[in-house]
Amino acid sequence: MALHSILDLVPITLGSDAGCALERSKQLAIKAESWGYHRYWVAEHHNMPGIASSATAVVIGHLASATQTIRVGSGGIMLPNHAPLMVAEQFGTLATLYPNRIDLGVGRAPGTDGLTMQALRRNLAASVEDFPRDVVELQQYLKPSQPGQRVSATPGAGTEVPIWILGSSLFGAQLAAALGMPFAFASHFAPTYLSAAIDTYREQFKPSETLKEPYVMLGFNLCAAETDAHAHFLRSSSLQAFVNLRRGVPGPLPEPIEDFEVSLSPAERQMVDAIGQCSAVGSLETVQAQIGAFLAQTGADELMLVSSIFDPEQRLKSYELGSIAMQNLAEATAPRWAVC
Repeated sequence: MALHSILDLVPITLGSDAGCALERSKQLAIKAESWGYHRYWVAEHHNMPGIASSATAVVIGHLASATQTIRVGSGGIMLPNHAPLMVAEQFGTLATLYPNRIDLGVGRAPGTDGLTMQALRRNLAASVEDFPRDVVELQQYLKPSQPGQRVSATPGAGTEVPIWILGSSLFGAQLAAALGMPFAFASHFAPTYLSAAIDTYREQFKPSETLKEPYVMLGFNLCAAETDAHAHFLRSSSLQAFVNLRRGVPGPLPEPIEDFEVSLSPAERQMVDAIGQCSAVGSLETVQAQIGAFLAQTGADELMLVSSIFDPEQRLKSYELGSIAMQNLAEATAPRWAVC
């Protein structure tokens, strides 16, 4: 049965601040570990007033220091924004402080707008071919240093932090397959190429030193509550944030409102309906059925659950119910021994 993990955008809610968001994420990570979640990832975004995870490696250290066993990592680091050596040193340091617990997911999107890309000193003329080269360079820095190697990551060399390729198109699927790396698809916000990306990755996968069989992780939206009606109400916060981002007016995570979808244009309704294909919204019974259907459709090895809810207690409850649903599904599919 698929593993279950968390992708946390470290949301800043309306009327709150980044400090509060980071503290809430720490408390969620502690709870997630006790609920049986496998890993806890945070994402790099810049110039986003509703997201507090821009200094991603620092946030990972904050979360890892508050937990004991859960894997903590990036979902992901936007590699074009960074020199591979610096990423290797940052994550090598994390792996040295928290052995066998750190993951490094990398993507090729900027994670921001054009003006902010310039502020990050990003090379706007960089070729798409730079990303595969950067991934291979990053891999080399995290392997044991070789005799005569003139540039090494310290800390970093020999830590062999697991690297994941993140993607929302066929490009990432093809690269992960060619390099024999695990693949995480952003189906929670960009589901268009979901089936094609999974098929491409599995069909083209080449075993490597680190991975012998293809491994697929899928982003999946979750909004679980005591009743279906309350879950749909709570979900309106994440839908407002999603639509506001597409309108070019990102902001803090807003409070939930009734009948938000009624106000949407046909194009916006189509976007919302699309991400609904990779979402579970409702009571425990409802989300369990929806998650089970999604797993049956995709054969995912792992789900990365995303639950953006305004009320922190309701957010905790959603993730708790999500874990219960995943564990119930695992028990239902476990082999049964006959009693003689």
